[in-house]
Amino acid sequence: MAGAETFSPLIESRADLIDGMARGCKPAEQWRIGTEHEKHVFHTNPLRPVAYEGPDGIHALLDGVAERTGWKPFFDGENPIGLWDEQSHGGISLEPGGQFELSGAPQPDLHAAAAETAEHMAVVKSVAAPLDIHFLGLGVTPLWSVAEIKVMPKSRYGIMAPYMDKVGTLGTSMMFRSATVQTNLDFSSEADMVKKFRVSLALQPVATALFANSPFVDGKDSGYLSFRSHIWLHTDNARTGMLPFVFEEGFGFEQYADYALDVPMYFVIRDGKYINVAGESFRAFLEGKLPQLPGEKPTRRDWNYHLGTIFPEVRLKQFLEMRGADMGDEKSVTALSAFWVGLLYDDVSLEAAYELIEPWTDEERETMRREVPRLGLNTPHDRSNLYDIAAQAVGIAEAGLVRRNRRNGKGQDETIHLAPLEETIRLAKSPAERWLEKFHGEWNGDLTRIFKEAEM
Repeated sequence: MAGAETFSPLIESRADLIDGMARGCKPAEQWRIGTEHEKHVFHTNPLRPVAYEGPDGIHALLDGVAERTGWKPFFDGENPIGLWDEQSHGGISLEPGGQFELSGAPQPDLHAAAAETAEHMAVVKSVAAPLDIHFLGLGVTPLWSVAEIKVMPKSRYGIMAPYMDKVGTLGTSMMFRSATVQTNLDFSSEADMVKKFRVSLALQPVATALFANSPFVDGKDSGYLSFRSHIWLHTDNARTGMLPFVFEEGFGFEQYADYALDVPMYFVIRDGKYINVAGESFRAFLEGKLPQLPGEKPTRRDWNYHLGTIFPEVRLKQFLEMRGADMGDEKSVTALSAFWVGLLYDDVSLEAAYELIEPWTDEERETMRREVPRLGLNTPHDRSNLYDIAAQAVGIAEAGLVRRNRRNGKGQDETIHLAPLEETIRLAKSPAERWLEKFHGEWNGDLTRIFKEAEM
């Protein structure tokens, strides 16, 4: 958080980078669930994107939420760009196009994660209503071009956007008009991390297909079920993708650190200001050879910022981040966490999921990743399609949640949070396919209807 920097130790060697990730190992009783979700913001009178400034802008929304919750603002220069809860360590931040993101606090179970999301939505909606600000649960904003979306006053985006235009064709679409849900989960050891990384990475296209919810762009049917996922194929190949080295023998923290060292940097923060180092190497920074900061060595904070600007389908920090799903409605936010918790936080399910994905080749995984944005659950695989794998994966996750046996006050276990996925399996249609049926049917091509029906 720029403007609130405290002392951070210098990185003395490459071993410090590896140790930084290894410190995430913790016993199973300390495992937690972190859920992050981004939602688009819009005005209805008239229908338009929301600006940062003004009495009905994002700044006013942040101020109102801070007053309601007591959460503390953090700043970029003089502009508040998010809120931080010092007690729970949860936070709210802004994505480039005003997407309003909750980074949830670590929760002990899915019931608590669902309650956190519900409380957050109740608070922000109560503050937003008088401002005519509304929230849209889709993976891509369906009407507005990048040029029409209002830019948030965050210095890093002035660095990232021009660089993305150099290295890909849809990077600014990712920044300004996409929204995702993310689940963050723990591991007990390096071996446990490796197994969970491989399972979650291989199954990420399955999650994309199950949660596909961005079929529209620029006011029309895009030809994709997850245009958000398609965007990531054309953003920056140096920092995205399916990471085939994760499946190589000997993979561990060291190999991920080596990968991250060679991913081009975006920025370094000093005295609350962003220094443009786009395209430079963190490996050179580690050697004191960064041209913009000659002789200076990185701190642990610099490394953590850098890890956060790498965007593979699964990302490793001191925990694993599953990044493949489109934003949806409130229940789908918890459903994503339910899917991954059921698969990864139960030993029997983790083993079953590993056996499911172990025969797949690099080529098969890449093909799934490439075809899923367009074909979703109908993506061919082996002698069938991804629907069959998805049904198996949801079944494995459900069994894992049953074995976890975490119950709410009504005596219900965590399987209740899989309901959106069970509906998708029952219908054999993703949310995107259901929207397309309405668009080409009862809506008669009027895409403004989705702002009411997909409003959170």
